Amino acid sequence: MAKILMITGDFTEDYETMVPFQTLLACGHVVDAVCPGKKAGETVKTAIHDFEGDQTYSEKPGHNFALNADFAAADPAGYDALVVPGGRAPEYLRMNPDVLAKVKHFFDEGKPVAAICHGAQLLAAAGVLKGRTCSAYPACAYEVTASGGTFADIAVTEAVTDGNLVTAPAWPAHPAWLKQFLAIL
Repeated sequence: MAKILMITGDFTEDYETMVPFQTLLACGHVVDAVCPGKKAGETVKTAIHDFEGDQTYSEKPGHNFALNADFAAADPAGYDALVVPGGRAPEYLRMNPDVLAKVKHFFDEGKPVAAICHGAQLLAAAGVLKGRTCSAYPACAYEVTASGGTFADIAVTEAVTDGNLVTAPAWPAHPAWLKQFLAIL
């Protein structure tokens, strides 16, 4: 089974954090959920993004998600794969050079990476999308293309795999996204 690093932060999208975390654990993988500046046992607040017919998603308070590892101690060399949830967390995590270095490691080493929704913001900021096909929440399409990637404009229930990278637009794609990620693990 794989040892997987999940990088998250406050106001991460609830489903995009909890569902893959629990699913990967249920499949027998080890998942270390970390957040810069926080230690194991501390929590991040989540937000629930919903699609209710407005021009963009709505946002509601979610749950507190318990971290189970320390960000500072998480050496990416000790992990087989990376998961990057969406929500608002990637918006500020992408300004952290330690986060970007950890993300870049997985691409430099060709390890499996799963990113969903706004998680593409971290990938773009880490400079790992050049020549890659990547899906994301449609509002992140510009960041994907501006960083040299090709934006995959797919249905909200679909996912796309490009080599070691599996991406999806949002949580309704969990079945396709997780199935594709499990296949490359």
